[in-house]
Amino acid sequence: MKKLITVLLTLFFISNTAFAGTFKADAKTKRIPAGTVFQLEFLQAVSTFSGCEGDSFTATLKNELASGVNVILPTGSVVRGSVSKVNTAKRFSRGAKLYLDFDHVVTPNGRQIPLDMAVCQFDNIYMDGALYKNLGYGEALKKNYEKGVEITKNATNYGLRAGDSAPGIQYLTAPVCAIGGFIGGVGYWIGDSVADMFRKGEDVYINKGDILSVKLLNPIDVPVY
Repeated sequence: MKKLITVLLTLFFISNTAFAGTFKADAKTKRIPAGTVFQLEFLQAVSTFSGCEGDSFTATLKNELASGVNVILPTGSVVRGSVSKVNTAKRFSRGAKLYLDFDHVVTPNGRQIPLDMAVCQFDNIYMDGALYKNLGYGEALKKNYEKGVEITKNATNYGLRAGDSAPGIQYLTAPVCAIGGFIGGVGYWIGDSVADMFRKGEDVYINKGDILSVKLLNPIDVPVY
């Protein structure tokens, strides 16, 4: 009986070794180089308003990644990640910041390949990789100034166009409209700038179905059979 068990174990070991050798011989990998851009469609909403550190998310690949005749990662491949950090919106128009961590991609044969990726296309991306809508009070003042100048220009142009219906009248209407536009522009700049002192900045929202461009920072080797 012992001899029979020994023989069976030996045969099992030999067959497993032979199978493993065949598996390794047939297996090969294809490299996806650093700098490759993934188009990811988010399957869950992620935001700085309701999200917090550690929240997980799932996205699917929209662009097929291939090398020659080999499809390395097909469309629909799953990418998983999590929210690594959230800076909430604050007064003085200081906008929220959202940090995403892309953990791994699931290959067609079910393997999980670690990823080092960063979003490369969004409304605004901070130097440390944070996604944001607006930075703070200084940016708000600049936007208010630009809006005030626009009000002044529009009012002046309105006064100039008065001459289209009554030639010569623009010499009267243009200065009046310019002065009125200037007063209105300054009033808007002061009023909205005061309001921005008490107003919170914008939150960051990634909605379900949104597609983000994400760049691979380090190459990955994906098994191809």
